[in-house]
Amino acid sequence: MAKYEVTKSVDVRGEVCPVPDVETKRALKKMKSGEILEVWIDYAMSKERIPEAVKSMGHEVLEIEEVGNSEWKIYIKVK
Repeated sequence: MAKYEVTKSVDVRGEVCPVPDVETKRALKKMKSGEILEVWIDYAMSKERIPEAVKSMGHEVLEIEEVGNSEWKIYIKVK
């Protein structure tokens, strides 16, 4: 069973900065408070950059889950 009730999923695997950051921000702007965004990444720098950007926008990073060899899912709750 899924850990979170994901509202929207963004897959930016294979992309490098600034694409993952930009796509994450774009998706968050279209979402409502309480919804959960799941972001798939494989670019290690995004693992640090996306949570920083998200927090500065006022949203909550629920978890950064390692799902494979240098592959992660970031769960973000929209505030």
